[in-house]
Amino acid sequence: MTTINDFSDEPRYTIKSVSVQTGIRPVTLRAWERRHELLSPHRSDNRYRLYSERDIAILRWIKSRVDEGISISNAVLELRQMTRNGVWPDAVPSAPTRTLVAPKATPETYTHWLYESLIKHDEERSSDILRELHASFDLMTIFNRIIAPTLMAIGEAWYRGEIRITTEHYASNFLRARLMSLLQAYPSRRNAPYVQLGCAPTEQHELGSLMMAVLLRSEGYRVEYLGPDLPVDDLVDYASYEFPDLIVLTASSDLAAFEMRRLKEKLDQIDPAPALAYAGSAFDNNQKVRDMVPGHYIGRSFEEGLETIKDLLKEKELA
Repeated sequence: MTTINDFSDEPRYTIKSVSVQTGIRPVTLRAWERRHELLSPHRSDNRYRLYSERDIAILRWIKSRVDEGISISNAVLELRQMTRNGVWPDAVPSAPTRTLVAPKATPETYTHWLYESLIKHDEERSSDILRELHASFDLMTIFNRIIAPTLMAIGEAWYRGEIRITTEHYASNFLRARLMSLLQAYPSRRNAPYVQLGCAPTEQHELGSLMMAVLLRSEGYRVEYLGPDLPVDDLVDYASYEFPDLIVLTASSDLAAFEMRRLKEKLDQIDPAPALAYAGSAFDNNQKVRDMVPGHYIGRSFEEGLETIKDLLKEKELA
């Protein structure tokens, strides 16, 4: 579990942004700072308060304690006693339950803006765009119509020699970090159907798998994201004592898909055996590759994949 101390203490967010992310009104934030000395936000050159990711995590934790009926003064005292002893509480997952506001532009325009900010390595502008997206669009629209097309455009620009590989890596790593933060913002429900997601052996393109992990966790499933390039034997060994209901792997190359061909056979030795599903461009346009890999192909789109996974988990529950 991520602790509050794991978050960055770099001051970056205005009080308005913090209010949106925590659900705490600015007037309340100022009162907590004044009366309880809860935070000491950095002051920018123009004297605006700037807060860090750690400040936001602290506020979420304090708010969760207050929501449970503990007074603000006691919640602050509890936090101080813990940190004085060198112990930081676990970060509170914060699923974004929000009322969407009217977007400033179409998804296609946001795709253009995000592409331009990423190839310029403009982290502040890119962060602002993502915050606007989460305030105005549902996750499926953000992933399908904005982030996925942006990634495709960046990949094509690199292939044509229009951007450096360093820029492609920067954009991918920036979006990966934001997606991981979003994944961790949703609670992992221990008693929900359990899905492990990641990438086939040798597969490094992980953002599609990571976006599906976010979608599934937002739907209330217990989701573990395992990352790129998963060795088959290690994955089988892990599944043999964690007992997932379903494993979903992605592959964009025939080589990565080929490495999966005996995975289901090995998973079937586990009792109970997890279901196996797969996705990715290696399977989308090649029936021979799909025939080579036993398991369930979940389709080309996030919508189709999400519905197929839900059906597989229902079948697993009824089996």
